[in-house]
Amino acid sequence: MRERITAVLLRARYAAIGAAVGAGIGGLFSRNAASTGGAIGGLVGATIADTRGTLEGTLEEAKELDPRSDGTDAE
Repeated sequence: MRERITAVLLRARYAAIGAAVGAGIGGLFSRNAASTGGAIGGLVGATIADTRGTLEGTLEEAKELDPRSDGTDAE
């Protein structure tokens, strides 16, 4: 349960950072662009958080399956 909560909070953090960056960049142009930039930035941030979580799980699984990562010296 704790892992699920941390994953949700990580996604929210990335979405908030993405929204802030997007709104800041859009704000350089106009109010409407700031709103649109914030929405797109939030979506991109949440997507990055999901991808990052998926990649971390996949990398750990690959390390478990890799015969070279067992810690023994094969030489």
